[in-house]
This record gives sequence, C-alpha cells and structure tokens, in this order.
Amino acid sequence: MAGRTAPHSLTRPVGNITRGTTAVNRLRRSDRRLIHDDLVADRLVRAPDPLVVDLGYGASPWTTFELAARLRTIRADVRVVGLEIDPQRVVPGRDGVTFARGGFELAGLRPVLVRAFNVLRQYPESAVPDAWSTVLAGLAPDGLLVDGTCDELGRRCAWILLDRDGPRSLTLAWDPFTVERPSDLAERLPKALIHRNVPGEPIHALLAAADRAWAHAAPMAPFGPRVRWRAAAQALRAEGFPIRPYRRRLRDNVLSVPWSAVAPLDPG
Repeated sequence: MAGRTAPHSLTRPVGNITRGTTAVNRLRRSDRRLIHDDLVADRLVRAPDPLVVDLGYGASPWTTFELAARLRTIRADVRVVGLEIDPQRVVPGRDGVTFARGGFELAGLRPVLVRAFNVLRQYPESAVPDAWSTVLAGLAPDGLLVDGTCDELGRRCAWILLDRDGPRSLTLAWDPFTVERPSDLAERLPKALIHRNVPGEPIHALLAAADRAWAHAAPMAPFGPRVRWRAAAQALRAEGFPIRPYRRRLRDNVLSVPWSAVAPLDPG
C-alpha cells in the first residue's frame, strides 16, 4: 500500500517475552473508554494513516480482534497490527488485522495509537522510562500510547495515556458489582505507579480519598453502585481532586485524573 508502513522483518525486537495470559473480552473496559475518549477519537479520525498497534497481545489474539472491531466504530478504515516478541505467538491475519514479531521498537511502524496492556507489569519499575521512550519515539507525530493493566477477567482496569511529551492521564475503570471499594484497584495499577501507593505519594492520597468518598456515599447504595459512585466522584471534585466528569451514563465505575494529580513525587 502506497504511503503505508508495514512491519519490518529485519527490525530487532526490543523487550522480553512475557507470560502471555489473555482471555476473550478481557480488555472491554479500556476499549469502551478509548472509543469514547475525545482525544483518542480525534487523533484517530485525523490521522493520515489510521494505524493502531496492539503491543504484546499474548498467547491468543482475541483482544486484538476486539480492539479492531471497536475502533472501527470511530473510523471504518482503521488498520490494526498485533505485535508479539515471541515468534511462536505470531498468527496469520484475518478480518483486516495482521500480526508480526515486534516489541517496544514497534517493528518500524509509525502508529497513531499503541495499546500495551499487561506488558510492563512484568518488568521492573526501572525499565518503564526506557520502554516508554522507545515506544513514544516510534509513534506518528500525534500518536498516543496506552500503558495499562487489568485482572484476569477484566473487572479491574487501570491505564496511563501518554503522548510524545509523556504521561497525560490515569484512568481506573471497574465492574460496579464486583469491586468493593476504589482502592481495590491498587493491585492493578500500572507499573509506573503500583509501587508508589504508599503514604505521602499522590496516588495513595487519591485512592484513600476515593475510599472515604465511597464510604460517605453509602446512603446511595440502595440506588445501585453506579449511582453511589457518581455521588462519591462528585464529593471528590468538591474536595479539589480533578476528577474528569463524564456527560453520558457509564456501564463501569470510572475515575480519571490528569497525570499531574498522581505523578510520583520522586520519579527516580
């Protein structure tokens, strides 16, 4: 295809082979938020080449196909490439999705969006800055990176959205009916934050405040956990936390803040 890049078979993959755990519909919560994120949608719609990379899709490519189907509701001609560093996981393409061997170097591609879920979780915290830098350097000029983590069933998700200037926001999304309190997502924080959930760090303060607001919103429990969380989120905003408001009703409980609200005090 003229003017479109393809994975470079001679590019040496950067990264380590990870466990590859995956499951159908595991990333549905992050996908839902991505297709309703104004910034993501705008970058994808305006891209000269709507190329998306699903980095480290794991032992089976189900979530890559799901991502492609959901993003096509924004732009029908989106191209999705799944990259895996383990050559045994590279499978034949279908349904407009292709697969290739690659790592943080993105196999020489220049995507407008990269999703890397449950990849950096398996690396040491010290590896995060270099991994981010490598991916961000390979993005298209207006490209975005989603670095996220979730549990095995996708009931608890957390991700950082980055552009070439660095992290922009942190989003937590969870099943309203199976998660008892917001801080239960602490174990699924992205690698850049999971070890920062200690007193004195902004992410710890946010989760502690979210738990307090959730407890104070207990009188709303009879109306359901979604209504209760909306009340808790409003209380957090009243305390001064820059919680992103959502105009539409959400299936999930969602907490999204600018990166400045949770950035580690000492990045190391």
